[in-house]
Amino acid sequence: MDTSRVVAMEPVVTLAELAEHLHVSVQTLYDLRCQGRGPRAFRVGRELHVRISEVEAWLARLEAEDTTGDTSGDGAGDASGAGARR
Repeated sequence: MDTSRVVAMEPVVTLAELAEHLHVSVQTLYDLRCQGRGPRAFRVGRELHVRISEVEAWLARLEAEDTTGDTSGDGAGDASGAGARR
């Protein structure tokens, strides 16, 4: 094995770790992925893992969608903050 070259590996989290961090259920993340709206993940053994860069990109897309228009009907996408959660 060539030990002269070190390759930095990107950090990853499991779907369970991501769900805990986001305060949502693992099932919610599975559902979003099945709908094509969740982060891209890969399986290692029995668990799904997500690259941190993918999580950041996915969250940025969600944020952009949320600030460009209100599709929920509750004002949550209002950039003025008038529809902020209580």
